[in-house]
Amino acid sequence: MPISGDLLSSAMAGIAFIGCAMTSVTPAPGAPPQARRREVVVNGKRVKTIDVHAHCIVPAAAAVINHPLEAPGLLMHDTSTRIAAMDAQGIDVEALSINPYWYRADRDAAAHLIKVQNETLVEFRAASPDRFVAFATAALQHPDLAAEQVEYAVKKLGFRGVGVAGSVAGEELANPRFHPFWAKCEELGVLVFMHPLGTRELEPSGRLAGSGLLTNTIGNPLETTIALSHLIFEGTLDRFPGLKICAAHGGGFLPSYANRSDAVIRCFPDRVGPLPKKNPTAYLRDGQLFFDTIVFTPEALRHLIAESGPGQIMIGTDYPFPWTSTEVDLVLNTPGLSDDQRIAILGGTAARLLGIAP
Repeated sequence: MPISGDLLSSAMAGIAFIGCAMTSVTPAPGAPPQARRREVVVNGKRVKTIDVHAHCIVPAAAAVINHPLEAPGLLMHDTSTRIAAMDAQGIDVEALSINPYWYRADRDAAAHLIKVQNETLVEFRAASPDRFVAFATAALQHPDLAAEQVEYAVKKLGFRGVGVAGSVAGEELANPRFHPFWAKCEELGVLVFMHPLGTRELEPSGRLAGSGLLTNTIGNPLETTIALSHLIFEGTLDRFPGLKICAAHGGGFLPSYANRSDAVIRCFPDRVGPLPKKNPTAYLRDGQLFFDTIVFTPEALRHLIAESGPGQIMIGTDYPFPWTSTEVDLVLNTPGLSDDQRIAILGGTAARLLGIAP
């Protein structure tokens, strides 16, 4: 059930918005001077860097369904630590996203939650417009409502992207019942940022138990791999050729082994059908699928670029989670890229897709 107005006001009171002039941290008296903001330059040209994979949370929205707050770094009531990390890494703009936790909420609660969440994301963005943009959120478990939410977010609130998980309460994104949502995203031309929630269906089996945090280490990229594979083989990308989806964590495992998906069509044509219009590897390169840079090494990024093309890659940091803090250097140090390609990966492609001024 939606929370009361008093409780909503109380939750919102915990969010203070930082003025747009505050783009760095003011040290406390006696504290060491604040590190200078890193400016990224490629061949003498200042580059605006854009991080497409950065998380946050809206406490008032989470309270609608009593969802517990997660890492303190997700909160936006004081962005000084976040902006300091951005400055140190050379990140000019973060595209904020929220991992979906509301896919089992009933329609009324989901409608209220998304309204609060998207309107607060607008406030986050407006408080520091030179540092933050955001992906809208939607209640995909109610596809017609989700389509309405995306339309409102784009036409009334000014969003240029929307975030989704890799599945919806166990349902594949390629399920035809989600077609109204995909159709609306295609119609509006928004970038869809796909972030996995892990393969929770495997967890009861115990296969991902034990050491290694496998529910995340393997489970997250595995869910993305499954989701993208279904979108290809079930014809969703063919049905909506104007869709643009950015898959987190370098697209999971798919870009590293997509040739097997081509091979299954040759080897077992009676087990695949109706056939996608193109070989699965073509979808990695032809403008519908994009990937972030969270693949950790120059060789891994070089390989991802070789499979998808440099125009499909954008930097991501996964802030505030400590997977990486070196994405700018990863792009600068990956061999074989031209200056224009580095500039595109560092921010040019994201700026184009999200409507950010260069």
